[in-house]
Amino acid sequence: MKIENATAVVTGAASGLGLATARALHARGARVALLDLAPEDAGKAVEKELGERALYLLADVSDGPSAQRAVEAAEQAFGPVRILVNCAGIAVAQKILGKEGPHDLAAFAKVIAVNLTGTFNLMRLCAAAMARAEPNEDGERGVIVNTASIAAFDGQIGQAAYAASKGAIVSMTLPAARELARNGIRVLTIAPGIFETPMLAKVPPAARATLAAEVPFPSRLGKPEEFAALVQHIVENPMLNGETIRLDGALRMGRQ
Repeated sequence: MKIENATAVVTGAASGLGLATARALHARGARVALLDLAPEDAGKAVEKELGERALYLLADVSDGPSAQRAVEAAEQAFGPVRILVNCAGIAVAQKILGKEGPHDLAAFAKVIAVNLTGTFNLMRLCAAAMARAEPNEDGERGVIVNTASIAAFDGQIGQAAYAASKGAIVSMTLPAARELARNGIRVLTIAPGIFETPMLAKVPPAARATLAAEVPFPSRLGKPEEFAALVQHIVENPMLNGETIRLDGALRMGRQ
């Protein structure tokens, strides 16, 4: 799939992995719809930074009508959706049975709603939009890239909700790719390790340094631009499909 002149929808685009991805796709000539629940000034700042071919859209990925309005606005502004990158996500650190009692059920449901339901929501809406588009010379209509986590495989104590949401995204990848193949739509997932994102910024510096030292090579935190580079390659390589790719420097997380 050629990135130049393609319409891309990126969720969580106001910060972190989503922002780096939006910048990378825009730099390659894409028209980028920036979906986020961030305050309007933050979203508009990214829109202004990128300039032409960028549009910030306030959207709750876990809400059907909100997401549908955003996808329709992206199509109206830029034409048929060809690329979707799901980066919106949240995390909570709670034990199933902690010192203060059982895991808060509402917190668990919120993580599932944003990370899993939100990913599926945008996938279904953008797949429908892609299926209406004309195929390219290879019969390809679109590419969907979801974001999981190595927590899907190596979830630690306190990550039950987060790991469950990301594990489900991994499990969804192959059946989605198999189903959407008939529409010329590829589906892949990236499972990042420990990356420099606003989510990780909440961790104390000493703890971040310890986490970085655990990465075999390179022994540092991942850069959002490295995530974006993999997204770019996935979009441009038509033989990549139905796969979850770990992007973690060979890190395998311990139990805590």
